[in-house]
Amino acid sequence: MTDELLTIGAFAARARLSAKALRLYDRLGLLSPAHVDEVSGYRYYRADQAERARLVAMLRQLDMPLARIAEVVETGGVEGADRLGSYWADVEARVAGQRTLAEYLRGRLSGRSSEMYGKFVVETVELPGQVVIAEKRHTLADELPTWIGASLDRLTAAARDCGGVPAAPFVVYYSEVSMESDGPAESCVPVADEAAARAWADGPGRTRGTAVRVEPAQRFAYTRVTKAQVAHPQILAAFEAVEEWIGREGLEQTGPCREIYFADWHAAGPDDPVCDVAFPVRNVS
Repeated sequence: MTDELLTIGAFAARARLSAKALRLYDRLGLLSPAHVDEVSGYRYYRADQAERARLVAMLRQLDMPLARIAEVVETGGVEGADRLGSYWADVEARVAGQRTLAEYLRGRLSGRSSEMYGKFVVETVELPGQVVIAEKRHTLADELPTWIGASLDRLTAAARDCGGVPAAPFVVYYSEVSMESDGPAESCVPVADEAAARAWADGPGRTRGTAVRVEPAQRFAYTRVTKAQVAHPQILAAFEAVEEWIGREGLEQTGPCREIYFADWHAAGPDDPVCDVAFPVRNVS
């Protein structure tokens, strides 16, 4: 044993950590001893491992997943700092969403739902029947925005060979999409040529869950929302505002709700209207 190696107790004091923490880091693969005595099982560390031990401890205080911690400490330097920055940006985005959700739930619990719903103007519209190509998937809320964008891009590209896109694309929700419920949801793009669409559906290269179907003419109750309001949980208030209006007007919901995207998402600003939150309805007989 050389003088450069420290017992776990001496190293723990040098690193300002407990021996228990060092054993945990070893078990997690984040900081292994420089030497383990084969007979006694005693762990020994180099003095220059103290900086890594402190770094691991501080990163764990950020609730960083173990795999991300390993990436940061292994790369180090500017790249490690960039990886940490990327992780923290994700944390801040998640916390911002949770903060907004908490405020929304406070409003509901305190009986201020009518105030939240009041900012949404609900109307009805008659939409004609249309042929759509569609892609259905079970997905959780955190994956939903990425999947919607990708699936609508795929379907819009396919629609070019099906006579073009004569009406706004939309996403149908057959059941709740949250962090616990996975729908399913269905992205739909109207097409002008039904025969070409059915040939596409039967041809090679189409993705899993794709289909062609005919949407019947329907009456919808809807409210228009901005790009900023599409974000979760603001969008929940829009859906609930329409549901509340439907009940108040004595109408009956006849099918799953949907988001109809009538504007260029990428070109729109936060305050630009981009989407209609809509429910198919009929008069109660």
